[in-house]
This record gives sequence, structure tokens and C-alpha cells, in this order.
Amino acid sequence: MELPPPDPGFRWQAEPWGNALVCSALQSLAQHAFTTRQLRLRPATPADPQLMAWTHAAESVGAGLAQLVRIRQVHGRGVRVLRRGETGADNASDRPEADALVANEPGLLLAVQVADCVPLLMADRRSGAAGAVHAGWRGTCAGVARAAVEAMTREFGTTPGDVVAAIGPSIGACCYEVGDEVHDAFRSAGASARQLARWFSRTANGSLRLDLWTVNRDQLVDAGVAGDHIHVARLCTRTHAHIFESYRAEGAAAGRMAALIRVPATVEP
Repeated sequence: MELPPPDPGFRWQAEPWGNALVCSALQSLAQHAFTTRQLRLRPATPADPQLMAWTHAAESVGAGLAQLVRIRQVHGRGVRVLRRGETGADNASDRPEADALVANEPGLLLAVQVADCVPLLMADRRSGAAGAVHAGWRGTCAGVARAAVEAMTREFGTTPGDVVAAIGPSIGACCYEVGDEVHDAFRSAGASARQLARWFSRTANGSLRLDLWTVNRDQLVDAGVAGDHIHVARLCTRTHAHIFESYRAEGAAAGRMAALIRVPATVEP
């Protein structure tokens, strides 16, 4: 299978189940992976909790299911915080509603699921804290990426300038057609005319497109993350639907992809 070339800051990595994408700068701080449709990760049900797929995903970053922590994603800006000493046992029946996780407990495996939405992973090169973010348009509009950085700063003493972030495969502005109500929602949330002009564009036929990569990058910069510490894979899930899961391409038949990051055991001196 021919893999699409990502931004030079990313590379493909072969796993027993298929191919994962990693960000070189982030990998030097924390083991992580963005999975592809080869993992065959489906929405879990009581009859099929997808334990084997999650086991394979965890093994890709040197972890096991006992270290995995997830959330019940609701397209908002809530952040689940796991402090040193908290294990955050993953129990599907009582996962808190949130769209980001941040933790400084070494070894914990933070994971979010996507199928066009933006998966964002980050690590603090000084404190060792890490985070995983799910950002669809609603979460992006609510500022979930910024909320995750703020939580790391508040809870773990992170200096935003020490954060390295990676935005994985998600739907690109090339394919993400939205309605005017999405533009109105961003304006109502406080976006300036300049920001709206930067994030939204009109095609020749009048359709409105949203650039989630740029919005989330801009929000990280606004939160204090250095621009050269933010890496964007620039791979559109809709364009490459044979490689990635895409709700826009397949609707309810779409599976899910995971973005996982393991909280590092050591930090930069």
C-alpha cells in the first residue's frame, strides 16, 4: 500500500498491525502514535469492546491496556486531569465527559479517537507532562487545544514555551465544507474578522471551507506555544480515505483512529 507523504516533521512507522504516523520532534520527548484504518478500530459496544485493537494500539507505544486512559468525547472543551499518583483506570462505564486529557503520571497512556476531527498530542519537555486532544469544529470553536495547555500550566507548572505539539491526520480545508452557521459560531465565540478570514474560505462555487489545522495551530500559539514547536502532518483524512478513517467519506460506516501518547518517565534536565 502506497502511503501519502506527510509533512517532513512526521514519518511513517511500521507496526505489527500496519502503519502508524509519528512526529519526530515529539517522539524525542514521548512515545506516541497516530493510527490508520489498518488497525480496524471500531466504536466499542458491550458485545465488542475492541480490546484486541486497543491492545495493539497500546503496544505501539510500549504500553498495555492497564495504562490506557480515555474519555467520553462530547465535542466540548472539557479537560480530564490526572496528577502524579493517579492511575486513571479506564472503565467504559464511568469515563468522564471531556475532549482532552493531560497528565504527569509517568507511564500513563492517554488516548483520543477521531474520524476526521483533529487529533492533537503534546508534551512538556521540562516537566514531563503530556496531553491528548480531540478537536472537531465544535471543540475547536470552544478552544479545547488552548484549554489543554492552560490545564497543563495550572496543574503541572508547565511553561507553554516548553510544549511540543503534533497535529495528526484529520480533514483538511481542501475537503471540509461547512455551513454558514459554523462561521457564525466562531464569530459568536469571539473570533476576530481577521481570524475568520484566515480560517474560512469560499470556493469558486460559493461553498464555505474551514481550516481546522490553522485554527488549532493559532490557538496553541495564542496559548503561548512556540510556533516552531507545533508540527502539522498535513494529511487529509477525506482525501486519503483508503489510509485513514473518514466520517465525511463513509458516514456511519466509518471506523475510528486513535491518537496515543505515553507520559514520559524522564524529562529534559
